Amino acid sequence: MFNFKRLLATTSVLATLAATSALAETELRMMWYNDGSESEVMQSIIDRFEAKNPDISVVIDVVPYKSIMESLPIQLAAGAGPDLARVTDLGGLSKYYMDLTPHISDSAYWEASFGPFLDWLAPDSDRISGFMTQLTVTGPYVNKTFFEQAGVAMPGDGATWDEWATAANDVADKLDIPIPMAWDRSGHRVSGPAIAMGAKMFNADGEPALVDDGLKEMAQRLYDWHQDGTMTKELWGSVSGSSYLGANEDFANGQVVMYMSGSWQIGQFSGTIGDAFDWWAVPAPCGAVACTGMPGGAALVAMKDTKHPEEVGKLMDFLAQEENLAEFYGKNLFIPGHLKLATGGVDFATDDARAKHALSTFAGAVPKISPTAFDLQGYPNNRIMFNALISRLNEAIVGELTLEQAYVRMEEDVAKQLAAKAVD
Repeated sequence: MFNFKRLLATTSVLATLAATSALAETELRMMWYNDGSESEVMQSIIDRFEAKNPDISVVIDVVPYKSIMESLPIQLAAGAGPDLARVTDLGGLSKYYMDLTPHISDSAYWEASFGPFLDWLAPDSDRISGFMTQLTVTGPYVNKTFFEQAGVAMPGDGATWDEWATAANDVADKLDIPIPMAWDRSGHRVSGPAIAMGAKMFNADGEPALVDDGLKEMAQRLYDWHQDGTMTKELWGSVSGSSYLGANEDFANGQVVMYMSGSWQIGQFSGTIGDAFDWWAVPAPCGAVACTGMPGGAALVAMKDTKHPEEVGKLMDFLAQEENLAEFYGKNLFIPGHLKLATGGVDFATDDARAKHALSTFAGAVPKISPTAFDLQGYPNNRIMFNALISRLNEAIVGELTLEQAYVRMEEDVAKQLAAKAVD
């Protein structure tokens, strides 16, 4: 009898442990990339979610940005993707997103808070699939300390790309800086300046038309700058195809006078550069038509192949709450992708005058963004255009093609890939 009672007691304990374990059996995987260390802020918010929802655990898989661009689409096509992912190809991956509407508590809140950005995630429907982890604006940073040391005046608001290139070269020559100007190797980064030069990106029927005189104006400059040493072939030439490559480390290490990137670098530079030198955001240089960069950003989206749609919806509802996003944007120094928070309500966690100036500069650039840039960012197949632009332009820069041959290949690439997508 004693042993039987002990057995019952042991069985009861094991059953309790099993039940407790079962509470956390739903595991959600979130694929994430960092510009700085924002996954740490996201993790602290998720910790609060898990405390309120002990039946759900969330694992953040931090991967290089290249994996988001190149590996994630392959995983999603094979039906082996994560439950959620942080993406920048907002419309291009939209066919893999789930509709959160049946699984969130208040779709009206989502529409009021993220309205115009929801269209970027679902260009052809009213689906709610995620929210912006940040709104971004492309534009340059300069090493202001270098300009002061060289005694070269920084061009002001309204200055052209040519004027900035001349100034960056003057500084580099006087201080023996190895790289006068560096750009992220990205079709997205090139597109804003191309639009400033007059690139229309679409024809009168709204169909993609990548190569025109405006695009050629900017492409010629990038080609020439790589030939005359304004930009170094060692950066863009170190990778091939449409692979992304940033120059943030070169800029942070004091090797670059002017760096074309965007607002997402603010948090990283505040931490990695600090007060080592004055890293200074400047307004988008002008072309013949506009002074514009590209809008964009990253979104956290839910994937339709998840086996746990209700749990994903519950998580997204929690993360999208105003107070949680205010914390996330504020600690990471991100321009809010939430309409109410964009007009105030975010306490940016910095006393760094450089970061505050950069936030103000990029936020102030939003009203000046060309409508063409907004149209291009919202186009679901923009990644096809970006990839054709950067891969073929780079082949011309490193001497594998002439520029004229590169233009022909760009158009062929876009037509071929659009035709392939139409078949799919």
